Amino acid sequence: MILYINTASQAETIIALIVNNKKIVSKKFKFAHRQAEKLLPAIDKLLKANKFKLADIEKIMVASHGGSFTSLRIGVVTANALGYALKVPVVSEETGKADKVFAGYSLIEPVYGAEPNIGQPKKSIF
Repeated sequence: MILYINTASQAETIIALIVNNKKIVSKKFKFAHRQAEKLLPAIDKLLKANKFKLADIEKIMVASHGGSFTSLRIGVVTANALGYALKVPVVSEETGKADKVFAGYSLIEPVYGAEPNIGQPKKSIF
């Protein structure tokens, strides 16, 4: 089974389970700035509702391009961490490949549309 994660949009998160190259179930959530705290529980709930366990995941596919810095980072980091913990490959939705492979596990690097703007002060109009 493949776990699909797409957090590229701040407004909507998509997760899906794919078996034999067919999407068997997908869920869209509107987390609006709460993806980090909601993503893993949503994955757990989706697995349990469809009578799957984490151990059933054979591959993780994640959207790794576009979207905001934070929302994209949350999906990619979650996919990489799960892939590492479960010892399953992580691939990019856009390329179908891993970006880096190390000693039995793979990583995806997010591709941001612009430089991150984290904690930079807003410019004063004065």
